[in-house]
Amino acid sequence: MAQASARHILVQTETECEALKKEIEAGKDFAKAAAEKSLCPSGRNGGELGTFSPGQMVPEFDRVVFNGEVGKVHGPVKTQFGYHLVEITARS
Repeated sequence: MAQASARHILVQTETECEALKKEIEAGKDFAKAAAEKSLCPSGRNGGELGTFSPGQMVPEFDRVVFNGEVGKVHGPVKTQFGYHLVEITARS
């Protein structure tokens, strides 16, 4: 079965999400941005979500994690929780 590891940053608005993505693409550390801005408790750990299989996360999140390019920051990804930036750190 497929598995992936990812980290994310959760914010309330698409605008905030897009601004954070630009900062990260310009060189800001993803983990530091997660610790400063993420509304998810995982932010304290740099946004780390650990390893998971398809179906363990909401569908919108799964689509990105199991289809997107590894090592790239994806988003904004809208879910019922808000807007996410997602970085896929590994997939097998």
